[in-house]
Amino acid sequence: MTNADATVALDERERAIINSFQGGFPVVERPFEPAARALAERGIDVTADELLDTIRRLDEEGTLSRFGALIDAEAIGGTATLVAMHAPEERFDKIAEQVNAHREVAHNYEREHPHLNMWFVVSVADDEDVEKVLATIEDETGQETYNLPKQHEFRVEAKFLLDGPISDGDFDLSELGPDVEPSGRGSLTPAERDLVIELQGGLPLTETPYADVADAIDQDVEWVVETINRFLAEGKLRRVGVVPNHYALGYTENGMTVWDVPDNLVSEVGPAIAELEFVTHCYERPRHEGVWPYDFFAMTHGRSEEESERRIEQVRERMGDFFDVGDDDWDTLFSTRILKKTGIRMDERAAANTDAASEENEL
Repeated sequence: MTNADATVALDERERAIINSFQGGFPVVERPFEPAARALAERGIDVTADELLDTIRRLDEEGTLSRFGALIDAEAIGGTATLVAMHAPEERFDKIAEQVNAHREVAHNYEREHPHLNMWFVVSVADDEDVEKVLATIEDETGQETYNLPKQHEFRVEAKFLLDGPISDGDFDLSELGPDVEPSGRGSLTPAERDLVIELQGGLPLTETPYADVADAIDQDVEWVVETINRFLAEGKLRRVGVVPNHYALGYTENGMTVWDVPDNLVSEVGPAIAELEFVTHCYERPRHEGVWPYDFFAMTHGRSEEESERRIEQVRERMGDFFDVGDDDWDTLFSTRILKKTGIRMDERAAANTDAASEENEL
């Protein structure tokens, strides 16, 4: 099956649901009912039960990675950083095994690059722990690591839309939830910590997912609904909805484009590249002199090599609006192998950011 054929099995209703609910799913006690009504208003004839059954089936078949809330780990607490290293071909698998053995390593990819061919994410509760983890990895592997922490985030919007109904993905039912005010707190209460940990695994695919979450953490459903809506307003949650398995949807071309953008232009270039709808992640990161000359990262995904190449060229054209982009000013690192992919350990990060005083008050 070619990349272009990867979504042939999805019917019109399934495509509409995937396009509609990659964010903005209602956070109310019985969310599938208003979600189904909103789809019907767009010409997609579906009942609440049919909507729930369809999402459940897509999840079971692997078309979806999960259904639930996308947590902004940085807003919850702790830190995560991208790390690059060179793994010699003859020891590559052994080094991957050593790196992956660290529970702080959440993702690890092999990428096409003549030197830096292993890229992984380290997630820890405390900033100082990053250097400890990297020092241990260097001792174990004998290879130098290059820490590339995010210095500025311009976009994180990993949506994968399909041809078919509601292909612009402009569905947002988040206004159906209760009115909330941000708390102004950076830390979590113990109850909020428990909610974050429960949400990490996804929402139950039932008629009343938020009530099920409330039962799991011994809270009232009204509190859970209100707190999730507040977390959305505060940025602790990016969105609630379906999370597609982009490989299953045919988005198999994963290109990390990297750019040597003049320092004085990054603040202008960042928003301009973030406006490109197919750019899912867009960051400023540090250079490493003599090894890594790039300070700007933009992730693109495509359903074929041709589509991916077109999108990368569009990024280059937009860059050209700001400076003369030479051949040595950019590169694309395609992922060739997933070496590890696990969720960021939110339990430790949330626990480290829980207010001890709030805990005493709840006892």
